[in-house]
Amino acid sequence: MSKLRYDYRGERYLLALATPLEELQAIQSLYTMRLVAIFIIGIMVAVLFSYLLTKRLVTPLSRLKEEVNKIENRRFNEIQPVNATGEIGEVEQSVLDMAKELERYIHSQKHFFQNASHELKTPLMTIQGYAEGVKDGIFEGEKADRSLDLIVKESERLKKIVNEIILLAKLDSEEGIYHPENISIEKLLKETQERLHPLAAEKDVQVKIDVETNRELFVDEEKMLQALINIVSNGIRHAHHTVWLRSFERGGDQVLQIHDDGDGVPEDLLPQLFHRFVKGNEGETGLGLAISRAIIERSKGSIHVYNHENGGAVFEIIM
Repeated sequence: MSKLRYDYRGERYLLALATPLEELQAIQSLYTMRLVAIFIIGIMVAVLFSYLLTKRLVTPLSRLKEEVNKIENRRFNEIQPVNATGEIGEVEQSVLDMAKELERYIHSQKHFFQNASHELKTPLMTIQGYAEGVKDGIFEGEKADRSLDLIVKESERLKKIVNEIILLAKLDSEEGIYHPENISIEKLLKETQERLHPLAAEKDVQVKIDVETNRELFVDEEKMLQALINIVSNGIRHAHHTVWLRSFERGGDQVLQIHDDGDGVPEDLLPQLFHRFVKGNEGETGLGLAISRAIIERSKGSIHVYNHENGGAVFEIIM
């Protein structure tokens, strides 16, 4: 490369710069090699990132989709853990919990309908048998009267079962069925005692009330009374002499306790006592305690049962 220049006297001179071609080619080759190396490293980083992204996101999501499809088709026994981490792992755990709850719900519904069909079938067959006997003249006179009494009795039992099934369904699904208001505990317990006085007198059982704390509960009065009546009537049927209704505070919670002096609940029956159509001795429809639990849980409370060390069953409602 050359350029024409002038000195301070105005005379011209020629400035020439020379660079060896080999050095330029070497610099160009080095620059090209570095670009290729950067390009290769970039590709490797991209491939590695894609692999990690696929392993941590795409693959777990694809497998999670497969497990959700199994849940959709109710193939619960085929569900396998995805073993994802991070937020996907949390979603996976939620999906697995949902699957377990859905499986439990479907199983309980099948069990419920099986038991319901059995409980409804028994009085229907009784009604049909006696009605046909009266119609065909098999039962006459006093036998016909007893047959008609049994038909009426079984019809009332059938009506009660149907009404309780309808109530359970409404408690599970309808919002408008529950109307909470402030009601004192003492009033609830005294009303329960009064409504069950005929049954207690028939069984020669005393129902005693002990109110240590008389707070107000925000509940549906009639529904809560029904829950208490179901539990206390169960205690009256199994008590020897006394049923105690107590109210007290424990750990900041309000506790309503129903304790009878009977023989207690059989140990094998305790875990399923609040399930539908589970009946103990002298049980009626097997739905009373299930309705009580549904009402109490709808009231944002919980109910537990255990056998007292000195005898008798203890129901505790915690609000």
